[in-house]
Amino acid sequence: MKFAPLTLAALLLAAPAFALVPITQEEHINKTLLQGFIGDAIADNCPTIEARTLRALGELNKLRTYALKQGYSEAEVRAFVTDKAQKARQKAEAASWLAANGAVPGKPDEYCRIGEEQIAKNTLVGYLLRSTK
Repeated sequence: MKFAPLTLAALLLAAPAFALVPITQEEHINKTLLQGFIGDAIADNCPTIEARTLRALGELNKLRTYALKQGYSEAEVRAFVTDKAQKARQKAEAASWLAANGAVPGKPDEYCRIGEEQIAKNTLVGYLLRSTK
């Protein structure tokens, strides 16, 4: 019984270590959403690649479930995915990733090349896309 107060104190001091990072900084959520934004940009810029909308919705549902299991509230998740500043940030990150991989705005062939590569590699980006060639 003498150790109970020490154990309680240790747990209370450790509690902040278990606190959630802001959802805007949660790595898995942000990396997954980035893949979706990359896929959207490819589908928007390549005439021979389409988005697989139902797959994308399924991935969003899985991501929502993941976020809730991590301890984020429904309101936090909803606020995050509808925040215009966050969408702009993620679109900019997707554009940066695409540029680093050779995509040039106005040149659909490069977007198509990247999209076909992602589909062939069966990445999440590729899983969200369909080639119509």
